[in-house]
Amino acid sequence: MRTPEQIELSRLQNRLTKRFHKACADYSLIENGDHILIALSGGKDSLALVELLGKRAQIFVPRFKVTALHVRVKERAYISDLSYLQSFCDAFRVPLLVRDTAIGEDSESSNPQILKSSNRSQSANPCFLCSWYRRKALFDAAQELGCNKIAFGHHKDDIVETLLMNLIFDGKFSTIYPKLQMDKMPLQLIRPLCLIEEKDLRRYAELRGYVRQKQPCPFEHDSARTEIKALVSQLEALNPNVRDSLWGAIARR
Repeated sequence: MRTPEQIELSRLQNRLTKRFHKACADYSLIENGDHILIALSGGKDSLALVELLGKRAQIFVPRFKVTALHVRVKERAYISDLSYLQSFCDAFRVPLLVRDTAIGEDSESSNPQILKSSNRSQSANPCFLCSWYRRKALFDAAQELGCNKIAFGHHKDDIVETLLMNLIFDGKFSTIYPKLQMDKMPLQLIRPLCLIEEKDLRRYAELRGYVRQKQPCPFEHDSARTEIKALVSQLEALNPNVRDSLWGAIARR
C-alpha cells in the first residue's frame, strides 16, 4: 500500500506534467527538430525543468534534443554540487555542460547599458550583472551548439511578480513571457513552467528529494523580488486569487 507522501507525489507529478504539456501546446514552445538549451542553475525550478523536458524528449513526437548548461560566475559565492547535477541529468538522458564566467572579463562590461539594470538603479546591481553574464554565457553556448531555443525555469509566480516589479518601479505593463523571439540572433526564449505555481514546485522538490545547492547565492533573500513576494502575500488577504487575476491581465494583453 502506498504511503500518503507517495500518493501526494503522484498527484502532484500528474498536475505538473499536465500544466507543462498545456503550456507547451498553448504557446507552441516545442517543435520538431528543436535543440533546446536548458538554463540549469541547480535550484528546484531548473531541476524540474530538466526532469520534464528530459522525459518529454524521450517521446517520439515531436522529435527534439535537449542539453543542460550550468553557468558559474566567479564573483558570486554560491556553490552547486556538480556531481549531483550530473547524476540528475543522466537520470533523464540530458547531456550536461558547465561553463565558468566572470563579471567584467570582456570589453562589453564598460557599456553603460549593461551597468544600469533599470530606472531604479543607476549603479551596478549585483543581481543584474550576475544575470547578464550568465545569460551571455547561455547565448554563446546556444549558438556554439546549434541550439535554436533556450529554456528557463520561470514559473507563474515569477511572471506575475515581474509584472508588479515593472509596474511599481518602471511604470510599464510588461513582464517575461512564455515565448520570446530574440531580435539580434536566431534564438527563442521559452518558459515551459509558466503555468505552474511556485508552491507546487517547492512541494514537488521536497517530495522528490531534490538536493539544494551547497551554498546558495548570498543575495537571494536581499532583493526587490523578495519584497514583491511579500507584497503579493499581502494582496492575497484582499483577494485569495490575486495571482490568477494578475495572470489574467497578462493573458488578455
